[in-house]
Amino acid sequence: MKLISARVYSGISIYSYWPVIRMDIDLEEYVNIPSCDIEGFNNKLLSLLPGLKNHKCSRNYEGGFLDRLNRGTYLAHILEHVALELQTMLGYNVKFGKTRYLENETVYCIVFSYINETAGYEAGLLAFDVLKSILNDKEIDLNHRLEKIKNNVQEKGLGISTAAIIDEASKRGIPSLRIGDNSLVQLGYGKYSRRIQATITDATSCIAVDTASDKELTKEILKSINIPVPPGRTVLSSNEAIMVAEEIGYPVVVKPFNGNQGKGVSIELQSRQEVQRAYDIAQAYSKRALVEKYIPGKHYRVVVVDNRVVAVSQRIATHVIGNGVNTIEELIQFENKSPNRGFGHEKPLTKIEIDDVMMMFLEIRKKSLKDIPSKGEVVFLRENANLSTGGIAVDVTDEINESNKTLIINAVRAIGLDIAGVDIITEDISKPIVMTGGTIIEINACPGIRMHHFPSIGKSRNVANSIVDMLFPDGTNHSIPITSITGTNGKTTTTRMISSILRKNGMTVGMTSTGGVYINDKLIIQGDTTGPQSAKIVLMDKEVEVAVLETARGGIVNKGLGYKEADIGIITNIGDDHLGLDGINTLEEMADVKALIVEAVKPDGYAVLNADDPYTQRIIANVRCEVILFGESSNSPLIKRHMSVGGKAVFIKKDSICLFDGKSNIPIIDVNSIPATFGGALKHNIENSMAAIAGAYSLGVDISIIAEALKEFNTDNKHNPGRFNVFNVKDFKVIIDYGHNIDGYYKVLEGLKKLKLGRLIGVIGVPGDRPDISILKIGEISGKYFDYAYIKEDQDLRGRGAEEVAKILKKGCALGGLREDQMEIECNEVKALKKAMDYGKAGDIIIVFYENYQPLVDLINSYSPNEIAPQEITNEITKLVAKA
Repeated sequence: MKLISARVYSGISIYSYWPVIRMDIDLEEYVNIPSCDIEGFNNKLLSLLPGLKNHKCSRNYEGGFLDRLNRGTYLAHILEHVALELQTMLGYNVKFGKTRYLENETVYCIVFSYINETAGYEAGLLAFDVLKSILNDKEIDLNHRLEKIKNNVQEKGLGISTAAIIDEASKRGIPSLRIGDNSLVQLGYGKYSRRIQATITDATSCIAVDTASDKELTKEILKSINIPVPPGRTVLSSNEAIMVAEEIGYPVVVKPFNGNQGKGVSIELQSRQEVQRAYDIAQAYSKRALVEKYIPGKHYRVVVVDNRVVAVSQRIATHVIGNGVNTIEELIQFENKSPNRGFGHEKPLTKIEIDDVMMMFLEIRKKSLKDIPSKGEVVFLRENANLSTGGIAVDVTDEINESNKTLIINAVRAIGLDIAGVDIITEDISKPIVMTGGTIIEINACPGIRMHHFPSIGKSRNVANSIVDMLFPDGTNHSIPITSITGTNGKTTTTRMISSILRKNGMTVGMTSTGGVYINDKLIIQGDTTGPQSAKIVLMDKEVEVAVLETARGGIVNKGLGYKEADIGIITNIGDDHLGLDGINTLEEMADVKALIVEAVKPDGYAVLNADDPYTQRIIANVRCEVILFGESSNSPLIKRHMSVGGKAVFIKKDSICLFDGKSNIPIIDVNSIPATFGGALKHNIENSMAAIAGAYSLGVDISIIAEALKEFNTDNKHNPGRFNVFNVKDFKVIIDYGHNIDGYYKVLEGLKKLKLGRLIGVIGVPGDRPDISILKIGEISGKYFDYAYIKEDQDLRGRGAEEVAKILKKGCALGGLREDQMEIECNEVKALKKAMDYGKAGDIIIVFYENYQPLVDLINSYSPNEIAPQEITNEITKLVAKA
């Protein structure tokens, strides 16, 4: 058994609308061997993972999977359940999984859900190792491996504060994007997006954060506005620390100058020796230390969001309660086993750590870890009440005095923070601290909020809700309109057309395409950028007001979608391309993959579908939003039925593209007025224009602007590079196009047939990952249309041998009618085009179906430095069509 790959789908995918892991495995010799026929397998598996006995499986009753095991099931199915069970053992409640055959008789695809990406991914890898260990009769230390996963989750996972804010945003339909591996997260998309890192926001002032981190500066600012703070100052040596302590009087507190989470803080120090030791501890966290007067009282944390007190907790220092039997050290070990305690910010409470601060605290109080406290005796382990050092929280939000609220808000405003955690010591928070001798001891720029969400005692306070309220007040936007376009052919041109329309509408457009990522006309990243990562680049850009995303099959299958939901989903067509890849072997399966684009549209959005495509009826069945159909005629059965119930449609009527808005027909533009159609010769660009009109109309763009933009859209290097770009070379024409499949070749060559005056010469090639039958068919189509063919190959052979694809194409050309003397293999794309242009005569049309665009343009320009303007070429060819 061999692991081929493991992939994470963090958003919507063809497998589910929630996050999943996909693992591809080759069962090899175990492909037809059920679990019951592998000696000792079931017993060993259940011994390691007894929780599998409770799995329901497809039988939908507890023990259903156990029945399957006993009767015999296969290893791929078992791997699915083991991955889910391991996540359950890690504390994640996951249930969804499915297994299906992929390819080559022995390869299977296993998909299962996850809540934490690190836990899910590593549980999948561990599940594979568990099965391998049983099959190879080797021991596996499962507990050790699970602990390693827990540690990795702690290192890579989002903190509780960040996760709580994301969860609250999600409840409101606000999408989130994690940026990098830390806690930087974007909420919302494009222009309206906001960013957070824990409880620091993109509006939090850097100066304010630096001020809060400088504890002495914070105290000076607060003192200047008569807010009580403890006496003390910063020191650079232990001698200076002792001097300050004796100056302000014992007891004192020593803490790192710019520390956090209570680390290295020593409290209620009574002597020079204790100050010396405390200074040495603080030095481990900061070069400078702060010595302050110790203020007796209770410890409180007050959270201020947007100048409002939203939560108050009393923090009780780390402690254990004696039972008269166990030592303090043993009681700590027992407490750390509580399911509520984890490492760092993993759980509501943090595990209690034995460190130098604790040892000094116990020593001062004449105690040691080996002492056995009496039953019911409360033994405090440190004075510091931070949750990060093991303390607990009691909610007292309803008890805080109003004057204290005002004082605290003024303090936060003085520092300049939008979110702050204010630490107060006072005997009673319900009384004014100016009367009780209380003080503000610290202001934190990035306060943890788990103590308020998960108090040990009292009411939970949803601080995350207040933060999201501040980031996205009622009535404000959180996302930009998203249009996602897919299809076998035409998706790039349709994407570019819609982008041009939206730019004409005065909007800043973020576009992904096979040519690159663009912000308006500015190329940000060059290359084929049609996957989810490219979509995220657009959605992360604060300038972008609307996103238009070309979304390719490969990205959908292998990575899912790069967004949560779209406003508009467009499928241009379903054709015979990429079959046999990624387990997609039929056109029905291809339609199901591309259907994800319209299934992932918001309920109030639009699915734009091709009424003339035979697979639209299959796709439309699972659409949950409104539908706009486009097609050649309003008499199409699908369009006719759709319009009869008030559905919207775009179609051609007397050479004019019309829109039915649910009530009446509205003429949009004459087909001959769209340069990209070359006077109606290029039917595929008429289809693309209709799809673009439907998409732009769905986004609310005025019809006049749509028409005006399409009249300006040329198939040239500026508007649509690589899509039927026409160049005048000497006294013949050269066309560059990206046709790379059967339908693409056929539609382009059908259009060229109408333009033909002289010979039609082709420079043809097909990507090597296409099936032989498709390559042969493209060759046959070429043989029917071309007078001469130069057969080239892509530089990327995609697993093929040299000239393997070229020879199949040549055979196809012969089937189509070309003689041996009308064909030539020249594998190099640029050399093939050069030969074609050297061979060209007056009136000829040469078309090259390219792999690499720019080298061909450079070659053409070297032949014709005084290239005619694209619009003139378009007008010229349109006249030819009219004559034809």
